[in-house]
Amino acid sequence: MPLSIVFMGTPDFSVPCLNALIQAGENVTAVFTQPDKPKGRGMKLLPPPVKIAATGAEIPVFQPQKLRGNDEVFETLKDLNPDLIIVVAYGQILPKNILELPKHGCVNIHASLLPKYRGAAPIQRCILEGETETGITSMLMEEGLDTGDMLIKSKISIGENETAAELHDRLSALGADVLLRTVAAIKDGSLTPEKQDGNAATYAHMITKEMSKIDFGRTALEVHNQIRSITGYTVFNGKRLKAYSSKVSDKNNGGALEFVCGDGKSVVFLEVQAEGGKRMSAADFIRGMKNN
Repeated sequence: MPLSIVFMGTPDFSVPCLNALIQAGENVTAVFTQPDKPKGRGMKLLPPPVKIAATGAEIPVFQPQKLRGNDEVFETLKDLNPDLIIVVAYGQILPKNILELPKHGCVNIHASLLPKYRGAAPIQRCILEGETETGITSMLMEEGLDTGDMLIKSKISIGENETAAELHDRLSALGADVLLRTVAAIKDGSLTPEKQDGNAATYAHMITKEMSKIDFGRTALEVHNQIRSITGYTVFNGKRLKAYSSKVSDKNNGGALEFVCGDGKSVVFLEVQAEGGKRMSAADFIRGMKNN
């Protein structure tokens, strides 16, 4: 029997989870997502990716500004009477009265191997810290920030040059798989929730723009991890140059986009964007410099 599910999510990361539930024949009765936001030069109001996916599947969409203290939202959820609420990168904290509403509780899909990297930016932070593996954890939600009992974990390795954007897409797909396994285990009663070890917890705090400025006095690996996790920028030929991907080199070949770091090793930019220009490969950027 399909469960009655309310899904809460907002960005691209959440969409594979929603689509997986729909394709599996689960009864997604409503979707909650963040309000439309103005974007682009014209500041046109654009719907979040989850809203687009839900509308395409003809699922009712709710976009409250806030959940906490919102009696109307609570009454709506009571009327929906879900067996389960699933939360995937929603962007709002669920208050206690909502957490306690569903028969099977609220399940969150989190993009790290909990208790490591609780919080807002687990994908970027694990790369920034030089981790070689990460994964997805499904967990029962409680009032703390990503502190609930763990349900199902799935690990993947991180490539040495893999960017946060590339890892995001792989974890997004893995999240859908873990979610379906979690829902199936809820149905057959085979879940064995596991308490998190609070002493082993780390936090993935929000990423800020200021963190992208490159300090080549650091080691090449640290700079490389910075670039592939949150991008990095430096000043090159008098203009700001943003790097999206890179690699570490033990050899100093003196290339145009090769920068010697504090440990004597080099970081080679692979994909860049010059101030006022388009994103392109480093090879195309160098070719364009030679032609000017």
